[in-house]
Amino acid sequence: MLRPICSTMLLLSLVSLSHAQELEQRSSLSDQRAVAVTIYNENLALVKDQRRVSLKRGASALAFRDVSARMRPETALLRSVTAPGSLSVIEQNFDFDLLTPQKLLEKYVGQTVNVVRVNPSTGVETSEVAQVLSANEGVVLKIGNRIETGLPGRIVYNDVPANLRDRPTLVMSINNTSTAPQDVELSYLTGGLAWKADYVVELNPGEDKLDLSGWVTLTNTSGTSFKNAQLQLVAGDVNQVHDAPQVAGGIVRMASAPAPKMKTEMAEESLFEYHLYTLGRATTILENQTKQVALLSASAVPVRKEFLLRGADYYYQGSYGDLGQKMKVAAFIEFDNKESAQLGLPLPKGVIRVYKKDGSGNAQFIGEDNVDHTPKNEKVRLKLGDAFDVTADKKQTDFKKIAGNSKYNYIFESAYEINLKNAKKEAVTVTVQEPMPGDWQILSSSHSYEKGASNTAVWRVVVPAEGSTKLVYRSLVKY
Repeated sequence: MLRPICSTMLLLSLVSLSHAQELEQRSSLSDQRAVAVTIYNENLALVKDQRRVSLKRGASALAFRDVSARMRPETALLRSVTAPGSLSVIEQNFDFDLLTPQKLLEKYVGQTVNVVRVNPSTGVETSEVAQVLSANEGVVLKIGNRIETGLPGRIVYNDVPANLRDRPTLVMSINNTSTAPQDVELSYLTGGLAWKADYVVELNPGEDKLDLSGWVTLTNTSGTSFKNAQLQLVAGDVNQVHDAPQVAGGIVRMASAPAPKMKTEMAEESLFEYHLYTLGRATTILENQTKQVALLSASAVPVRKEFLLRGADYYYQGSYGDLGQKMKVAAFIEFDNKESAQLGLPLPKGVIRVYKKDGSGNAQFIGEDNVDHTPKNEKVRLKLGDAFDVTADKKQTDFKKIAGNSKYNYIFESAYEINLKNAKKEAVTVTVQEPMPGDWQILSSSHSYEKGASNTAVWRVVVPAEGSTKLVYRSLVKY
């Protein structure tokens, strides 16, 4: 029976690994005194991990365990907090190759292992020496003069490579001039930590006010946990040089007063050209976890609703006739991010989801839209969908070329009829936007209009309850 022999070989492998690492001074999460995490929008975070360690005087190796597996090792910086200047790092190695059966097999390509087989009839184990030729999408072994694929039995290894670890580890060759225990801080940039803002809006029955709740959604796929961490978030587009990422600045601890009538769960302040949000309590971000933290809330925010029909510029230079039946009219809401509107806080980009209660008092989802980083005193405009009861029929009633023989001197005159229909029991106002090409003018119109931009004519047309209104106009376009 070879079972005791195999067990002994496995034990010797573990003992060898332990001996290879016992020369290191190891620090784990049990040594941690504080951790601070600043997360940026673009899958980037700054980690400051402070631990109490007892280091040998002189040259030694410090294995800093449980760091992020997505660490950018070139950004790592170790310093002594309690004995500044006592530590210097001579060399460092980032071991993020974790010990698994597949990784162990890959490390042994080109080396020999023992293959242990069990006779199914007698239960007797036999062992053969094999060379690992490949571990790519399976295993290829050379046993004696034959080549075998697959796993013909148990594989027993002579040792565990020193750079295979159970947790991501930064190993630093250091020189220490202090003899007393000291607090050290390792700071580094890492991927695998991300955040985004999510907002929930509830419209009131009159659709003229809303309640807003903001949440921060955190995702941790960094390969380690951050327990009782001080959390800060940076909203803004931070430039990164991907070959050598650098982010200036550290953690700033300042709080600003919330806007009137607005409850903020995070203190907000300006940081360079970005905005920094600081959670006023510690929170734990576990490995492979998504969690939400309250950001802000506001109530009774004035809101405006708009129905929008937007045209196109192609039919001003040709004859098209019918342009559409039962055309969809988009539904938007808009509100001001101002203190006078119960808001007035820089809003990080994210998704705003809008709800409204039905006749039974149950909140129903009515649409969502993305919002970009929105400074204070700016407008927030959301497209929620297309109106069911408000539609439009559009046709070109006349078209003629007035002059021109090339695309640089054409003059076109055309006329249009837009029949706006409203099946609601209350009147609505529909905004009609028509992109106008070239040098244009409205020759005649059934309704007043304004020049919304250099290439846009805008009408605001009232459509009566369960009725319709026709917008008729004639245009002249010069190229």
